[in-house]
Amino acid sequence: MTQTWLLLVYEISLISCALVAGVFLTFSDFVMRSLNGARTSAGVEVMQGINREVFKTIFMVLLIGMWALSAALGVAAYFGALGSGGASIFWAAIIYSVGVAGVTLVFNVPMNNRLEAKDYEGPDAAAYWTEVYYPRWTFWNWVRGVAAAVAAVFYLTACLQLVQGS
Repeated sequence: MTQTWLLLVYEISLISCALVAGVFLTFSDFVMRSLNGARTSAGVEVMQGINREVFKTIFMVLLIGMWALSAALGVAAYFGALGSGGASIFWAAIIYSVGVAGVTLVFNVPMNNRLEAKDYEGPDAAAYWTEVYYPRWTFWNWVRGVAAAVAAVFYLTACLQLVQGS
């Protein structure tokens, strides 16, 4: 019974990480390029709106919920409480916590806050968008996307290890 619950938790973690990675991929691959291709003031204004709206979405539940779940699973794995797949879970937790949550808190959120404080039609906003926000935010978003995808692979590995008993 315990193995069934663990497998379910690992599968939910795998799917959650993959969904988070997909959102990050979407933004890095074409949303940010599209915003950057619009009038600068339009790109800034829309991104400001996105940054306000994101807090009301299922994406935030997945992003933050996965951070909490990864941390709990990582601690359990560290102390050997998970058995098969524990090492994979530990690495998934580290990668998600550092590469997704850490990067979000240290890089993307502060840039979002600075962008929000600017008048989207002002020259300061245009300079910030062009010189800092668009290139750096997009780079760190790629990092988050890759980290979430790698964490998903580690969760998949843990699922397989648990099922195979190795």
